Amino acid sequence: MKFLTKVRNLILSVLILLPFATIAQEIIEDEKETIEAVKEVDSTQRIKIDGVAAVVGDFVVLDSDIDKQFLQLEQSGISTKDITRCQLFGKLLEDKLYMHHAIQDSLEVNDAEIRSNVDQQINAFAQQIGSMKKLLEFYKKDDEQELRDEMFELNKNGKMASLMQQNIVEELEVTPEEVRQFFNKIPKDERPIFGTELKVAQIVVIPKTTEEERQKVINRLKEFKADVIENGASFTTKAVLYTDDVPSRKNGGKYTLNRKRPQMVKEFRAVAFALQEGEISDPFETDFGYHIILLEKIRGQEYDVRHILLRPKVTQQDINKAREKIELTRKRIVDGEITFAEAAREVSDEEETKYEGGLLINPETQDYIFPLTKMDPELYSQIQNLKDGEVSLVLKDADRINTEKFKILTVTDRTDEHEANFGKDYVKIKELALREKQLNAIEKWQEEKIMDTFIKINGEYRECDFNSNWLKNKN
Repeated sequence: MKFLTKVRNLILSVLILLPFATIAQEIIEDEKETIEAVKEVDSTQRIKIDGVAAVVGDFVVLDSDIDKQFLQLEQSGISTKDITRCQLFGKLLEDKLYMHHAIQDSLEVNDAEIRSNVDQQINAFAQQIGSMKKLLEFYKKDDEQELRDEMFELNKNGKMASLMQQNIVEELEVTPEEVRQFFNKIPKDERPIFGTELKVAQIVVIPKTTEEERQKVINRLKEFKADVIENGASFTTKAVLYTDDVPSRKNGGKYTLNRKRPQMVKEFRAVAFALQEGEISDPFETDFGYHIILLEKIRGQEYDVRHILLRPKVTQQDINKAREKIELTRKRIVDGEITFAEAAREVSDEEETKYEGGLLINPETQDYIFPLTKMDPELYSQIQNLKDGEVSLVLKDADRINTEKFKILTVTDRTDEHEANFGKDYVKIKELALREKQLNAIEKWQEEKIMDTFIKINGEYRECDFNSNWLKNKN
């Protein structure tokens, strides 16, 4: 829509690429503004290694920073075919402007929180790619600390820029009259089209193991503990041979916990942090099964532990009981004996949804509405042919805790694709109006701060066609 072109352009210029902000470099001496690093090739030839493309307040943008931006985007799977060097350069200028004024306004980021995020990112990346060695090769780093340091700076700078943006718009609100004016100024043939949306509910039944099977697992863990303490058996070897925690099996059940960073479920942390070095816990239960923990070493806030997880066996008889239970529940709903919501509260084993009548929460918006075009493909495949109020057949499912469970689903409410309606879609229209107001505020702030901040653009970059007045040309 022509009307929203400006909004979309502003969104792109302000918000796109924020996680990829490059490492800021503080200016120590003024003469560094135009210095270029060079390398002697021979007595008659010198080639350029890096140069200062721009200075924004207390920060510089190097030629290599722009190259890093392209690399970050490509490594994140984002196509750079239609992105120019000048566009990325302009985004870097914006980042440095935000960061400079974040410092001027004494906006602070939590370094411990940033490091925690880096730890989670690196662990997740290493797990996805296969090993830390492969991860270092992928990012062309010599050691893990070098990667951590760079990712820390990337995350911190991105957070600072984000905080500055939030600070600009945090007190902005829109009145009902502003929402009405926003909607009325959209030409009728350019009003947004809102896609089909659904509310989905489910009932989940999980096969239950018997008390006898639970006791078998507890007794076996007690035997493991006694064998280690009384006979000197290796806890590590037992973890490798017997644990049901597959990810930790290869390293003997080892985890490193940190008191300041939540990791593992709370029951696991509580037991681990109560142990003394060399002590083995008694068997205890979490949602994953039954564990014993050996505390190997305490290093300040970090605890090196090994654990063995055993899951009680779920028999075929237990599985059959669960299936029969949910099939009977479905029949009661279809026969009109009970509503789906009532059945969810009575029967469902899924704590997150049962007390809301089985309604699923959209993880992106934290409400009950699922836009059809953005729905998880697996969930979509399960409900795509259901009419409102119709109950699906019994479906078999699994998750990281339960290897087998059963569920039924229903669509409780459906809104088909339609042109924006002020009364029906007021909440969405209000969000669009607020977004426009925020972007206008950010644009105005940026224009004012560019004029108030020392900015120097060097060399070929002065030829870029900027959206913002980075060259401070008089209008």
